[in-house]
Amino acid sequence: QVQVVESGGDLAQAGESLRLSCTASGLRLEYAAMGWFRQAPGKEREGVACISRSGRDTSYVRSVKGRFTVSRDNAKNTLYLQMNSLKVEDTALYYCAAGLISLGCGLDERQYNYWGQGTQVTVSS
Repeated sequence: QVQVVESGGDLAQAGESLRLSCTASGLRLEYAAMGWFRQAPGKEREGVACISRSGRDTSYVRSVKGRFTVSRDNAKNTLYLQMNSLKVEDTALYYCAAGLISLGCGLDERQYNYWGQGTQVTVSS
């Protein structure tokens, strides 16, 4: 039984930073490609960032490049999303996902098998 849990979502002012964390029980994250997705009210879920099994490859949606950084700490079995220079447009429910279908890094949600419940990030101006 695999359970994925995100944390770190909070209220923030535009320009501030937050760090999201993701842990999993029943799965070593180092064995999986990991991704962050988000869904804002009235919008479809989109891929935000991902990191390959090795940690060598990462991808970001254009709107967060230069501001967000995805990383993993295998010793802690934890995935992170460092979110800097937050914008109001970043407001969304953020999901952590683990993929065993493909160990490569991609922003296609079909690549991922296990999903967390989401953590809310709300950015105010």
